Amino acid sequence: MEILKSVARKSLPLTAKDVEDLDRLRASAAHRAALGERAGLSFDAGDSEASLLHSVLVAGLRAVSEEVEAAGYAEMAAEQNLAERKASARRRTPAWADE
Repeated sequence: MEILKSVARKSLPLTAKDVEDLDRLRASAAHRAALGERAGLSFDAGDSEASLLHSVLVAGLRAVSEEVEAAGYAEMAAEQNLAERKASARRRTPAWADE
């Protein structure tokens, strides 16, 4: 894992399930690869627990950012579709014009 300068160290309470999940991430090459891909960091089985937790945090933050971006794009698309429908309706000949 690349060396990053720490600015703070926080205490993190972990449940038994959290510990199991972290052990699975550390033990499985497939899980480490997926975590590294998601976090944009390389992670080896021998890296420290703090490095593993940092990778999980980075991956989670990226997932949240991507979700926010997707929601923003969906909102922009909905607004654009509404604007296009209104513009189309203004150009359409009214039903009474054929009379």
